[in-house]
Amino acid sequence: MKKTKMIKRRYEFSRLYSKGKFYFSNQLTMYLLKNNKEFNKLGIAVGRKNGKAVYRNRIKRLIKENYKNFELQIKVGYNILISVNKKCDIKNIDFYEVEKSFQELLKKSELFI
Repeated sequence: MKKTKMIKRRYEFSRLYSKGKFYFSNQLTMYLLKNNKEFNKLGIAVGRKNGKAVYRNRIKRLIKENYKNFELQIKVGYNILISVNKKCDIKNIDFYEVEKSFQELLKKSELFI
């Protein structure tokens, strides 16, 4: 993730939730907001109701890896928040399901170059 910084502050997450445009897929939800900068900012949110810490951290790693794979094909200048849906079974999800869902979100939001 060379051109991407992580979102870590609570106010940045709440700003994306309130003012960002959102897109849904089966497992993931994406919130977008322009930041008018030369880089993207990525945030990942997984709630406690989705599972224990081991599974939450695993899904975060899967999302980060998928983002790395598509990073060069994503437009620059956006704050991106990816959250996992509550009904998603993160214990049994694999890399390719996350990839398919992430790719679907990128097509819906027209972030592909």
